[in-house]
Amino acid sequence: MSQQIFHDSPDDFAHKAKWFSGRFAVYAALILWTIICLFPIYWTITTSFKMAPDVMRGHLVPFWDFQPKWLGWRSLGFSPDTIWAESTVREEFVKRFYNSVITSLSASALAVFLGSLAAYGLSRFSYRFGFMRNSDISFFFLSQLILPPVVLALPFLVLYKSLALLDTRIGLILLYTLTVLPIVIWIMRDQFAGIPKELEEAALVDGLSIWGAFATIVLPIALPGMVAAFILSLVLTWNEYFFAALLTSTHANTLPVMVASQTGSQGISWWSMAALSFAAILPLIVIGILLERYIIKGMAAGAVK
Repeated sequence: MSQQIFHDSPDDFAHKAKWFSGRFAVYAALILWTIICLFPIYWTITTSFKMAPDVMRGHLVPFWDFQPKWLGWRSLGFSPDTIWAESTVREEFVKRFYNSVITSLSASALAVFLGSLAAYGLSRFSYRFGFMRNSDISFFFLSQLILPPVVLALPFLVLYKSLALLDTRIGLILLYTLTVLPIVIWIMRDQFAGIPKELEEAALVDGLSIWGAFATIVLPIALPGMVAAFILSLVLTWNEYFFAALLTSTHANTLPVMVASQTGSQGISWWSMAALSFAAILPLIVIGILLERYIIKGMAAGAVK
């Protein structure tokens, strides 16, 4: 029988123990952070199946602390015994959901289109407006986010009233486009800055125009960043409440306004609010899962040169 020739030294064992302890600490911290991030979603889902006493007592574990009921979903007309029956609340939810989809998708797409063009110009050409250069112009766009929305409440209310845009989806689309446009410009500026100019110059030599090189060379490379900017804009516009509550009343109300309306003289209907909140965030969760790789590529692009 052959004998082992090489043996691990005590230093090797110490190194392995240190490596495993480090990995364990990292994964433990990640698991803890995951639990912290997902707990609000878990609480929302479980609350939609609670009765009023279970909500007040803070019961968390279904079938252990409380017996799940369809109270929250029944109030929206989505429980098994009401899904096939007529429901005014369900019709109102579908209407608000449709408004949120139209306004968020349209505003995000328009912001990505306009923001990509502006970001491409800032990354490829030199501009000068008085004392302002490209970096100053980029910071000017981002500085618009510093202004509190409540400061713009009265001017937009007066402007929209004079333009007959109150309680219209087109009014929300235009306003939401303005709110997310600075973020899109900053994201896409870094995307285009990370694309070598030599690729466009080679396309111009081959006979393509500037727009042809932009459409066939630049856009496919910058697509992950555009998807990431679109999803970020979609999340921000989907969850926007202040201007939706201020500028709409009946026809163009969105889901966040409906969620906030679950409060009444008898208190807050936590079960209804939880069911409505989960139904509202479910599309964003699905989109985030399906487009995760594009989000990661878009956010990481430009980090490594």
